[in-house]
Amino acid sequence: MFLASTDDANALLERDPFALLLGMMLDQQIPMEKAFTSPEVLRERLGGALTPAALAEADQDRIDEIFRRTPALHRFPAAMAVRAQELARIIRDAYDGDAASVWTTAETGAELVQRLEKLPGFGSQKARMFAALVAKQLGATPAGWREATHPYGEPGTFSSAADVVDAASLAKVKEYKRTAKAAAKATK
Repeated sequence: MFLASTDDANALLERDPFALLLGMMLDQQIPMEKAFTSPEVLRERLGGALTPAALAEADQDRIDEIFRRTPALHRFPAAMAVRAQELARIIRDAYDGDAASVWTTAETGAELVQRLEKLPGFGSQKARMFAALVAKQLGATPAGWREATHPYGEPGTFSSAADVVDAASLAKVKEYKRTAKAAAKATK
């Protein structure tokens, strides 16, 4: 993975599906690299245990403090601390603590996107982006995944985290986002 700003954070994303899911949840109103680095920082601040059960069962005030501690894990640390614990509880309770089963047990791309949309912080667009990411980078390709993730599942789009695999693709995604933002601003 090449989504975070440090090698340790990228290694965590590769080996820990919950960290990857958490990074995507945090990917809003902050730079993508910051969002995907935050699970590694959270893991460190929790003393090395970033599991759905550990996060779900942790004291809310402690998690809030961890998210707020400088440097804060997000631009909106209190709200994201609550969402992170909600996400952890869903993964613990609905998926037996196995975040990867969100995508590995989905029979269709539409089912996968629907599952993701039920998670805190995942709207339709983010659900499609994340489903495309796990398809393109982890090989989780249930039937109809490309249609369910449109346009993010298309090859060579370079429009989201789903396409970031190295520095060159990161630069293309950033340029796409800059262009899209400028176009949106011009139409206001």
